[in-house]
Amino acid sequence: MPGMRPKLSSWHLMGTRLPEPHLSPKYRPSTTGPSSPTASYREGLLWKRGRDNGQFLSRKFVLTEREGALKYFNKNDAKEPKAIMKIEHLNATFQPAKMGHPHGLQVTYLKDNSTRNIFIYHEDGKEIVDWFNALRAARFHYLQVAFPGASDADLVPKLSRNYLKEGYMEKTGPKQTEGFRKRWFTMDDRRLMYFKDPLDAFARGEVFIGSKESGYTVLEGLPLSTQGHHWPHGITIVTPDRKFLFTCETESDQREWIAAFQKVVDRPMLPQEYAGEGGRHGAGGQQ
Repeated sequence: MPGMRPKLSSWHLMGTRLPEPHLSPKYRPSTTGPSSPTASYREGLLWKRGRDNGQFLSRKFVLTEREGALKYFNKNDAKEPKAIMKIEHLNATFQPAKMGHPHGLQVTYLKDNSTRNIFIYHEDGKEIVDWFNALRAARFHYLQVAFPGASDADLVPKLSRNYLKEGYMEKTGPKQTEGFRKRWFTMDDRRLMYFKDPLDAFARGEVFIGSKESGYTVLEGLPLSTQGHHWPHGITIVTPDRKFLFTCETESDQREWIAAFQKVVDRPMLPQEYAGEGGRHGAGGQQ
């Protein structure tokens, strides 16, 4: 459907409102909650972006609730999948602007304890919505088993999540003498990940952002001795281990990032989040 973009519409997907996906109103999914649709098994062809060459190629995807996994195959007759994405750690979010396609979907999962991104789409808006809802239904059934005492209202917010904020900032390294480099940042709850390109498969690094009770602070501006940055609007994140320095191109970007960081810092940490803090708050990754 080159050159054609369906009208924007506001709609709900299984209890969670998403911001303006580029899909026609006729593709609106059911709003009856996690009871629809079922996701015991789903198979089909989707366009997937290649990790290295950036080309979108047709790949067979299989979602199986019995195995608790989404798999894809490089060839339709391949016996072994190219990747197995466990539903336990899987998230899906619409990314039409980021991907440059009205039906673009970003799927993230854990691979060797690192977050892996894949970018997929289908020419048919209804088809990609059905895949999105099937992934959420599979997540719901997994969570029902994992948390048998939880109510539907408790589980629905955990089915999928949109990122708190994404965009470009500059960053420097742990010694703060390496100079600043422009990177694409994604704020996924308490994990601030950064990429050289918005559609990279893996982050170059990530920073865990805890709560103010745990010694985390967000400050406007940079230390006076800071040099080497090209953008004027600085942000300093203070953690128990070190300071992370960022710069934004505009004052409005700076305000939005500070608000996103502050929202996370002001929220008390849950017991399970302390495990993530130990592995990530000092992780600077690559520049």
